[in-house]
Amino acid sequence: MYLNAVILLTVVAVMLALWSPRLHGRPTWRAMTTPLASIIGSGFLVLGPILNFAYGVNAPLVMLALCLGAYLFGAAIRYNMSMLQAEAGRHGSRLETLLETTASASLGFAYIVSVAYYLNLFGAFGVSLTEANQPTDARLLTSAVYVLILMVGWTRGFRALEKMEYASVALKLAIIAGLLVGLGIYFIQHVSAHDMILRAPSVSGWHAIALAFGLIVTVQGFETSRYLGRDYDTPTLIRSMKLAQWISTGIYMSYILLISYTFDIDGQPLTETAIIGMMAAVAPILSVLLVAAGLAAQFSAAVADTSGSGGLLTELTRGRLTPRRSYALLVAVGLALTWSADVFHIISYASRAFALYYMLQAALAAAKAWRDANSPWRAAGFAALALLGLAIVVLGVPVET
Repeated sequence: MYLNAVILLTVVAVMLALWSPRLHGRPTWRAMTTPLASIIGSGFLVLGPILNFAYGVNAPLVMLALCLGAYLFGAAIRYNMSMLQAEAGRHGSRLETLLETTASASLGFAYIVSVAYYLNLFGAFGVSLTEANQPTDARLLTSAVYVLILMVGWTRGFRALEKMEYASVALKLAIIAGLLVGLGIYFIQHVSAHDMILRAPSVSGWHAIALAFGLIVTVQGFETSRYLGRDYDTPTLIRSMKLAQWISTGIYMSYILLISYTFDIDGQPLTETAIIGMMAAVAPILSVLLVAAGLAAQFSAAVADTSGSGGLLTELTRGRLTPRRSYALLVAVGLALTWSADVFHIISYASRAFALYYMLQAALAAAKAWRDANSPWRAAGFAALALLGLAIVVLGVPVET
């Protein structure tokens, strides 16, 4: 009862702080909201159990590696943003133009897969606390939301739904704050009782690396800063992307450190909603709060990526594929994925789709740095990063349940 009250008070206090005009009115904070919400969206809910099951005591190190890899890919995108501003009005080489166009196309495809990822998690969390907690029921709920999104996008566009973005972001961050407070108290109790759990990894060697490759989508989202240029100047966007990645890294590392040594999960099944059962052992209120956070996170992210993919595909096809038809294509692909693959396979597909985009952005950064005679080492670093992206595309594997 005491812990429930502390968690709830934390959620309310953080929610009020996030709605403070002093914070909400700052341009850097507003610019940071979109990438931060995307980075610690649905991935936050599934990543803890996955890393705990697969990597045991090594889970924090894997989390650190994922955050570091994401930050390096973010550095390539930030470099391209700064060069785009410096070269305003000048045309890049044919190779640079091809890489930029191909990267945009790959991002449009990645958005399509990521919406399937978000909405399948939405379906799983939506039925998790009901009697209809079966894979078919989750897929039916996911399909219904797909139809709703198509109807709204086809008839009215997404502007009305997008107004919910900051509210859902604030709710999600507040619930995560409550979760971390609850986990912190639970962790201290285990330390005081000398009851720490040091679980051996269940994967090792090359398979452990390939599995980590398949999880890059769980820390993805920073690239959204690249496409907010109509609302903010480039320096603000670069600062906001860095800040979003620093804050999300702090949140992720705290979360993984707190759960990796306090839960005995041997013999328990790994599911996309495993976090709900784990947190019920900490405080009953966390199960309800996490479902609320999951639904808000998945729906807002799905709306944002659906809108983004529609705009990108329309731009790339020079209007031949209208936003309406783009939404229809997204829904068709998403429904096919929903009924042919489980969430863990969709996570792997989404990771590889985003890795393709990051690979192309790193290759573009390498080409720009190579053209700059003063940056040969930077060009080599970006080229190595592009090769890492290629490895993720080719070699990433899904979680086995």
